[in-house]
Amino acid sequence: MGLWSKKSLTLLISEAEGHGGEPSLKRTLGAMNLTLLGIGAIIGAGIFVLTGTAAAQYAGPAIVLSFILAGLACGFAGLCYAEFASMIPIAGSAYTYGYATLGELVAWIIGWDLILEYLFAASTVSVGWSGYFTEFMASLGVHIPHQFTSAPFSVEGTHTLVRSMLCVDPATQKLVTGACDLSQYTQVAGVLNVPAVVLIGLITTLLVIGIQESATLNNIAVFIKLAIVALVIGFGFLYVNSANWHPFIPPGTGEFGKFGLSGIVRGAGVIFFAYIGFDAVSTAAQEARNPQRDLPIGILASLAICTVLYILMALVMTGLAPYQELNVPHPVFVAIEKAGPPLRWLTYLINIGAIAGLASVVLVMLLGQPRIFYSMSRDGLLPPIFGKVHPRFQTPYISTIITGTVAALIGGLFPIGLLGELVSIGTLLAFVIVSAGVLVLRYRSPDLHRPFKTPLVPLVPVLSILFCGYLMYGLPADTWLRLLIWMALGLVIYFAFGKKNSKLAKAEA
Repeated sequence: MGLWSKKSLTLLISEAEGHGGEPSLKRTLGAMNLTLLGIGAIIGAGIFVLTGTAAAQYAGPAIVLSFILAGLACGFAGLCYAEFASMIPIAGSAYTYGYATLGELVAWIIGWDLILEYLFAASTVSVGWSGYFTEFMASLGVHIPHQFTSAPFSVEGTHTLVRSMLCVDPATQKLVTGACDLSQYTQVAGVLNVPAVVLIGLITTLLVIGIQESATLNNIAVFIKLAIVALVIGFGFLYVNSANWHPFIPPGTGEFGKFGLSGIVRGAGVIFFAYIGFDAVSTAAQEARNPQRDLPIGILASLAICTVLYILMALVMTGLAPYQELNVPHPVFVAIEKAGPPLRWLTYLINIGAIAGLASVVLVMLLGQPRIFYSMSRDGLLPPIFGKVHPRFQTPYISTIITGTVAALIGGLFPIGLLGELVSIGTLLAFVIVSAGVLVLRYRSPDLHRPFKTPLVPLVPVLSILFCGYLMYGLPADTWLRLLIWMALGLVIYFAFGKKNSKLAKAEA
């Protein structure tokens, strides 16, 4: 069998309950915790970072339609995830679902692909968090040197890695955007994005200590950012200039993805990054008290709440400011400033909301990735060290430390643009495979117990595949090239190590 070997549901559940004699993860999360984990991951970069840049570069005010398109794709995928999560409440998310339905090779591809989603997402969002944190500290009179808040490298085109240089006004100590005259400004080289590295280090430590402690911190952060998002939407609508919404769909430039209808599609592919949190709920399946009931609730509730908030926030932002002016690292801040003195008090809260919100995204992403490594290691596809569970804290501490270290290095050294596109394409590919898995299992094993059933099968899984595939098509060609290189590297590792050490393959032999 080998490449196409599948794990039985009985074996998966036995392993999850620790019947093999090895320590298992601690079951402590309820439906509310899981829903807040999903919201914690979803509401972050999408609202606080990507909405403005996607509107300015691709869709204009029609970024609202991009959010609806991406939300539909996620809704279909979320229904497929919910079915699997209720059937197979095991750590590992889409990796485990793939192993149960499509075989070991596909499971490996998903697991390797999910590294792009979770590990790179943590790095990406930590960079966005650093920007808001730096701005907040500056408002308090604490100025962190720019070379210690910026990546030392930038990426030009597909291959070129170059040293990043920043232009700084010596009088105000603020960054100068665009081209700069070196006779007036000083130029400094980025050394390391220190705030991003420190954030990941602190969250990694918390995740090692315990899942309940991590969930509690996430809950607090989620309530803070939901309150501030609600304030921005509520008060922002009072000062909207409807002229900023015309034309709602800016005419296309003739290049695919640059405004017009194709811009809506390209925008949806880019801001899809904003929705990745809901599937992270399923990575905590083995730590849920009643996973068959609570996982579908957590996945679908968090997705529905966040989609509504995204649409309202996009309307407010493009209504307050011309979309061309939102191509900045902190677009919500810029939009609120356009309303003038009446909403100036909100700018302070926005920074606080962004700091809390983006930190909770990093937390959930760093929670998800080690649990995928944990499952892959327990199956023999990764070295045993990745499956170690701390005897006191009952967390996968070695894989958490490794993940945190790598994420900190990536977040400290590389720019946000490159990382964001990689995360989007990795997530979309995982959604396509999970949706296909639902179809396969419905026809191959129709009598399996399914506490939650995806409605309208095969329509919903097929629509999920088509929507996600179309969004992948809209992403830039160099993002596809990076995905193919990443997958090739993963296959080399699988055939060099995973295939030889697979516990299922050895058992069948």
